[in-house]
Amino acid sequence: MPDLAVDLDLAFQALADPTRRRMVERLARGPASVSELAQPFAMSLPAIVQHLAMLEDSGLVRSEKVGRVRTCRIEPATLSMAEQWFNQRRVEWDQRLDRLGDHLNRFPDGEPT
Repeated sequence: MPDLAVDLDLAFQALADPTRRRMVERLARGPASVSELAQPFAMSLPAIVQHLAMLEDSGLVRSEKVGRVRTCRIEPATLSMAEQWFNQRRVEWDQRLDRLGDHLNRFPDGEPT
């Protein structure tokens, strides 16, 4: 079983860059070739390939080469893992805030007796 913390670290590190986030957003709409992904960016193709390598290393994206075209696809399982991590944090904070609200509601005039 892969180390979840390492996988999440790589995913969040990859998503920390706005260029890579835009690439992930584009791939969420469907597969795209490297040249399609590079189109909206004012950077060299080698720079785009480096960004894609980071996304692939993190497990967020996978690619395959057919002939001369490399096509990239989103890897939903990795995104789902990150989403689960956020949801767990949200549940924890909701529970803490609920307990704080319950505690504060015990003092209707705002002061403990």
